[in-house]
Amino acid sequence: MVAKVGQKAPDFTMSTTENIETLDHVVTLEDYKEKWLILFFYPLDFTFVCPTEIRGFNSRIDELKSLGAEVLGVSTDSVYSHRAWIKASKSEGGLGELNYPLASDITKQVAQDYGVLIEEKGISLRGLFIIDPEGIVRYQVVSDLNIGRSVDEIIRVLHALQTGGLCPIDWQVGEKTL
Repeated sequence: MVAKVGQKAPDFTMSTTENIETLDHVVTLEDYKEKWLILFFYPLDFTFVCPTEIRGFNSRIDELKSLGAEVLGVSTDSVYSHRAWIKASKSEGGLGELNYPLASDITKQVAQDYGVLIEEKGISLRGLFIIDPEGIVRYQVVSDLNIGRSVDEIIRVLHALQTGGLCPIDWQVGEKTL
């Protein structure tokens, strides 16, 4: 089963950094029932574009949570690598404290199920999926490794999805739907 817009999101079970010290937290899709989930894949820890996105989502986490959304970042790195990256200083290429978890898709199964795995490299493309409170994929965008995503656009799309209406090109919060 590969993730497709309008269909049930593939289930997953992954270890996360939710408890940064013990790394004993495991997350499943079911944990996000009745919430919107922004599930985003990034290629690798300790890289260049990835921290800009991860910090970008972190800087807007309160706004996303106020919209009933949770954020989960995923790469094929281990939770130990995630923890080292979070705990490393920014001057050493670290992320700093995060207010949402990073998950480890060490088996690469989740990236495969969501259609973003680059098999020959063992890493994922930059894939982002918005999953509604019933577990249905409502939006997806996948880009090449070198292109960071826009948190503003993700928030705009989340608002649009939550209207339940028809949103024309460049629709913005507060505008009428069709």
